[in-house]
Amino acid sequence: MRILGIDPGYAIVGYGVIEKDEKGKCTVLDYGAINTPKEEDFPVRLAMIADGMKALINKFKPDAVAVEELFFNQNITTGIAVAEARGVILCTAIQTVPMVYEFTPMQIKLSITGFGKADKKQVQLMTKSVLGLKSIPKPDDAADALAVALTLAQTNTKLKNSEVQVFTNNNLKKTDIKELAKRKTTK
Repeated sequence: MRILGIDPGYAIVGYGVIEKDEKGKCTVLDYGAINTPKEEDFPVRLAMIADGMKALINKFKPDAVAVEELFFNQNITTGIAVAEARGVILCTAIQTVPMVYEFTPMQIKLSITGFGKADKKQVQLMTKSVLGLKSIPKPDDAADALAVALTLAQTNTKLKNSEVQVFTNNNLKKTDIKELAKRKTTK
């Protein structure tokens, strides 16, 4: 199973792609970030994120996408912008990938370290260790995305591919909306 993990943002969207074999061993295929320039208008940045997601999905053809849920900090303005970027990420993913999963930061920490309140460094070190990497991936957003992908790999050991109809603006009918609503998304 191939999993695309996403650490959402609007300036930097971290991604990590792993392959899980039949024996449960995970191998890193790629990681990095979709970067959007701060001087661009926000709608353009959202379009760049959508384009980046489409390119990743087309290149790696994941069986599932795992996205970190939003954690609101004190800055609500930043939180809203990240939420909008996350919406673009989820929408882009669900249009072409059979399974989309969401995990809270606490679920990720618990899955990776066994402790739901682990700090960022602990999660990065365990992700590095479990995936057999020589160093912690950079940028941090990519390391976080690998942890999200690994969370899916470790918590859903019996996931299988499933057929999915792709819905686009060109072929979506009212009767298809019920089918789209049935598509499995899991927390």
